[in-house]
Amino acid sequence: MSEAPAFDVTDAQDVVAHRDEVVSWVTDHAGQIARQLALLQGGDYGQSTFKTESGTWTVKFEAGDLQYLRFEGRGGGETYVVSTQHPPAPEELARAMTDYDAFVAAYNEHIDSLDGVLDDVPSEFPAAVSTETVVAQRDRIVGRIRDVADRIASELYRYEGSNYGTFATTVSGTRWELKWEDGRASYLRVGGEGGIYLLSQYEPPSAPDVRRLVDEFAEFVEAYNDHVAELESDLATVTLGGERSS
Repeated sequence: MSEAPAFDVTDAQDVVAHRDEVVSWVTDHAGQIARQLALLQGGDYGQSTFKTESGTWTVKFEAGDLQYLRFEGRGGGETYVVSTQHPPAPEELARAMTDYDAFVAAYNEHIDSLDGVLDDVPSEFPAAVSTETVVAQRDRIVGRIRDVADRIASELYRYEGSNYGTFATTVSGTRWELKWEDGRASYLRVGGEGGIYLLSQYEPPSAPDVRRLVDEFAEFVEAYNDHVAELESDLATVTLGGERSS
């Protein structure tokens, strides 16, 4: 039986080790650039692009950390010098690294161009007027609306005999809906889904909304009163043992 021919297989371990060493160095160095860009842009997420004579470099960062460093040569093709997926091929890395110094120079030039950009920006500003008076008036009116709405909710709770319920009517062509729970108003919404919450469990309405809707709220209360009057009228027709209920 003849022996199998012998072939020399070159070990790629040295090339891979050198590639990983370069990527590690670039990750640390470009990571510093990413952190500086995050500080400059004032956000945890973002990216910046820098052009050189040989191509374009893109730095993307998340939470201030480098996510990837991508090089796109003018002749086409792109190389992720640093990424969260897999390292670049050694020959692609070598080609991109010939332009790395130019990328750093472009970054430095960008930062230098911002020197003094805020020199003429004033540091003193007019005093901001307090909203205390408007807020107090808004809260006073909303508090009164809350009192009336809670009274309505209490009456509906007593009449319906249920812990939850709604009373809805139309005022000036707009739907008004009062939702109540355990005898107290949960919300008063104007305009259906996506409408304005004149009352809610989360935040108060704006002062302009209160000013615009306060008169219609009175009509809403009148509609509730009319509703109760109709209930009383219906009950008045009920007879017990031949006698009219009064």
